[in-house]
Amino acid sequence: MTTVCWTTMTSPVGELLLAADDEGLTSVSFTPHPPVAGERDDDHPVLRAAVQQLGEYFSRDRKSFELPLAPTGSAFRQQVWSALRDIPYGSTTTYGAIAGGLGLTGHGARAVGLANGANPLAIVVPCHRVVGSKGALTGYAGGVDRKRQLLALEGAALF
Repeated sequence: MTTVCWTTMTSPVGELLLAADDEGLTSVSFTPHPPVAGERDDDHPVLRAAVQQLGEYFSRDRKSFELPLAPTGSAFRQQVWSALRDIPYGSTTTYGAIAGGLGLTGHGARAVGLANGANPLAIVVPCHRVVGSKGALTGYAGGVDRKRQLLALEGAALF
């Protein structure tokens, strides 16, 4: 049976709730958090590493994360989340560009947007770097203000 552990950390975009299991980091979520399963463990090695690396990110000392990731999602969502990890720090791309990169046509951008919105690893899997087709800061699970803050922190050009 997989053991789920969690911890919290203070950040410039509010309190974050981090969860991990035996395979890796399973979620990073904003306040208000979803209900938490498992037990609090501030000394869990993956959670300690995630807190440290997120702290470095917020201090502008880290541009990518080196953590074992174990998000739960369909094969399509996993494919989109993998594409998100390829977006460079300080850059943005569009839902349509990701869809095109995955060979999707038609409503592909919408499907990418839905998968993006279901990303359980906020910040670590940088869904905040995806913008609308005309550069608009469209929806973000943590709120558009947080999205703007994260992009500003990275020095991304804002529209």
